[in-house]
Amino acid sequence: MRKPRSILFAAALLASTTIHAQQNPGDNGLRYKWIDGQGQAHFSDSLTQDALKFGYSVVNDQGIVVQRVQRQLSPEERAAAQKLATQQAAAKRAADDQARADEQMMDAYPDEASYLASLQQGLANMDQQIHTSKLNLRSQEQALTELLGRAAEAEHNKQPVPKFLQDGIARQRAVVSDLQALLQRQQAQRDEAEQQQTQQLAHYRALRDQQQQGH
Repeated sequence: MRKPRSILFAAALLASTTIHAQQNPGDNGLRYKWIDGQGQAHFSDSLTQDALKFGYSVVNDQGIVVQRVQRQLSPEERAAAQKLATQQAAAKRAADDQARADEQMMDAYPDEASYLASLQQGLANMDQQIHTSKLNLRSQEQALTELLGRAAEAEHNKQPVPKFLQDGIARQRAVVSDLQALLQRQQAQRDEAEQQQTQQLAHYRALRDQQQQGH
């Protein structure tokens, strides 16, 4: 069923009147108020550029503030505000993640002995990797020594060192060099892990003390 045109016209007129009233607070007994750069208060029935520049309040005919609007920001200020908001959001996410990790840690390790055992197991695994690398390096160094011995024997017999032997020595030296670098990295990682575990243990103890004080 179609609505009479008079009803549709009345609804449109009412909507137009409402929008006009929102855009012109003075029609409803409301006014704009703002403070300029010299601290002077200003009132107006319409929204001016100065009001937008300094920020304004909407007040009713009793002088009561019914709405506050912050001043317009410059592009630089908006960019700085966005950057700050992004940093704050990232900091909050990091804090929330840390809080969840702390809660999981305290649930998994109710006492210091169990937590310390977990830390020590991590170091033990790294020690095993270092031990394996040392054995492998020793084996490869021995293989290089044998190749060098064969080359020295050829030179001692005043014979040219075969190219395949020269290439083998070059490849073996590269293998030894890579293993030495790997071993150095593993040892550095082990030292760093041990330092981190000292900090982690102190953090665990602080959380445990907080829990005990809470009880």
